[in-house]
Amino acid sequence: MGARLRVFLTSEQNKTLLNLRTADVPQKVKDRAEVIRLNAHGWYVEKIADHFNWTSQTVREVLHKWQELGIEWLWELPGRGGKPKWTEVDIVFLEECLKKEPRTYNSFQLAQKLESDRQIKLSPDRLRRVLKKRGSFGNVL
Repeated sequence: MGARLRVFLTSEQNKTLLNLRTADVPQKVKDRAEVIRLNAHGWYVEKIADHFNWTSQTVREVLHKWQELGIEWLWELPGRGGKPKWTEVDIVFLEECLKKEPRTYNSFQLAQKLESDRQIKLSPDRLRRVLKKRGSFGNVL
């Protein structure tokens, strides 16, 4: 068992963290806020870790980050994960091609068209998923 780690919250901070439980925020943010609140209400790190099925180290990291950076830290920083190779304009271009041209395209042909016309290299599978998610798969095979 490590040294006792405890955070203290003002009533305003506690209210803000409590309101995050019902806010439209990612689950990770809600979990982090709840970890901080539980610790402030006297729960030990190990008990919180068991409650969330996390490691004690993860709980300690959340508490240390809270002490260092405050509430802004609860959200993920921009820049995480891979960036899309395409933009909205590229997909609109393909949708216009699908609407205007009388022929039927398969995803491989659309990927080739996107690469030749817009210099965007996207796999046929990924392109199909993007178009399907947007609801624009009318004449794509």
